[in-house]
Amino acid sequence: MGRQELAYPKQPYSTVKRYDLLASYELSTIHTIISTSPMVNVSFIDPSSPFPTILPMIGALGSFSRPSADITDVQDLYLHGYISSRLVNQSRSPSQPEGLPVCVSASHVDGLVLSLTPYSHNYNYRSATLFGHAALVTDPDEKLFAMRLITDSVVPGRWAGSRTPPDAGEVASTGVLKVKIAAGSAKVRVGGPTDGKADLADEALRERVWTGVVPVYTVYGEPVASEYNGVERLPGYIAEYVADVNEETRRQAVEAATKEVPKKVVDDDDD
Repeated sequence: MGRQELAYPKQPYSTVKRYDLLASYELSTIHTIISTSPMVNVSFIDPSSPFPTILPMIGALGSFSRPSADITDVQDLYLHGYISSRLVNQSRSPSQPEGLPVCVSASHVDGLVLSLTPYSHNYNYRSATLFGHAALVTDPDEKLFAMRLITDSVVPGRWAGSRTPPDAGEVASTGVLKVKIAAGSAKVRVGGPTDGKADLADEALRERVWTGVVPVYTVYGEPVASEYNGVERLPGYIAEYVADVNEETRRQAVEAATKEVPKKVVDDDDD
């Protein structure tokens, strides 16, 4: 018997309403979208501002108590910031015993979906949102664990490939927040265009207007050494990571373009 896929519980604030057939609450889907995004958007309420605040940040998923946990398991989200930043200061508020309520989102565009009519144009995309409470990490060992986790989320192996551990001043000036995740949801769109029956029946229109998908994916360029770099050859872990990312993002985009759109979505678009 295979392992059951873990999922976040549906909450009123996390349940996808529009095109709910595209929704996923599975940890593996949500965590993959978050962990493959170079930056995440973190939103919170600052009582001193008349508007909600949203910040682009570097984050990484992991579990200090269970370091072997992967994207299919329950994890926390660690965020890297300056020790006196507004977000870190807000998380210290005694009025927030569970931590500061935050929403964290990430998204990827995998293709430009070009239809017969502008109304039906779309993206192939993957988006995810996490809901939880952010609290400052104060345990020295957990803070170092999180700093390594975040560094290696940029380029796997970079922590060991650089000058570590950080000195006391670097650790003191770095704020690390741990988001205990309460709920999460994802929305994934794949496939080609979905035009209405009337447009599809117009042969002249179909012969005049090109339809299909333009795959969209990230390509990492050739690494450029710094002026003071003294290493003759590019380390293998960097070269391998660049090659792996380029191959995986291309595969993801092309595969998304060739998948079938769920029938209910096609029917809804035709209404």
